[in-house]
Amino acid sequence: MKNFHDAHLEVKKFFSGRFETHPYEAGWADEALIFVMVEKTEGTPLFKGQVQLSQDGVHWVDDGSLPVEFSGQGLHLIKVKPNFGNYIRLAADVEGGRMFLNIHIACKG
Repeated sequence: MKNFHDAHLEVKKFFSGRFETHPYEAGWADEALIFVMVEKTEGTPLFKGQVQLSQDGVHWVDDGSLPVEFSGQGLHLIKVKPNFGNYIRLAADVEGGRMFLNIHIACKG
């Protein structure tokens, strides 16, 4: 039987400019997905996000995938490439306004 866990990386607050989510230790998992729920917007914000990986939770590197961009309210999915190692976070930039976000990571393994 596989294990499954969903965790909050950021919980219901406004974001603008550059930020990184809290890291999540997922070395046990085979798969990971990041869900970004945009609940409200101010202005006309554009979200640009990049999955980052770390072996120790301190030093970070982009995972090699293309950055994900979206605007508007609703649920958005960011797929984490396989063979991601131990720690995962999302580095993002919100330009042109603010977004009220709720960000989760879902892992199974």
